[in-house]
Amino acid sequence: MLNLVNLLVPTSGESSYNLYITLSRVMIILMFVAAVAAIVLVLLQPGNSTGIDALGGSSETFFGKNKGKSIEAKMKKWTYVCLFILLVFSVCFYILQLPSIWS
Repeated sequence: MLNLVNLLVPTSGESSYNLYITLSRVMIILMFVAAVAAIVLVLLQPGNSTGIDALGGSSETFFGKNKGKSIEAKMKKWTYVCLFILLVFSVCFYILQLPSIWS
């Protein structure tokens, strides 16, 4: 049976193989956690449209004036943080796959 992980692993020695497998698994788990957190945060955020009220014009409310300090702004900020973390881990995982590192 062909194991996909064996196509990418270093072949220089047992210690580098163990390090590779450990780092790969840690990176995949961290990417999974960051991706799930980003998905949950995006799904919890309210939509931008105000529905039928948008036809009649917008009225400024207290929450509209203080939008930067609201829960929605914090969730948006944490969404960006999770996506940035996912980006960094993805790039690190790609670099981990380069054979020049392991030879």
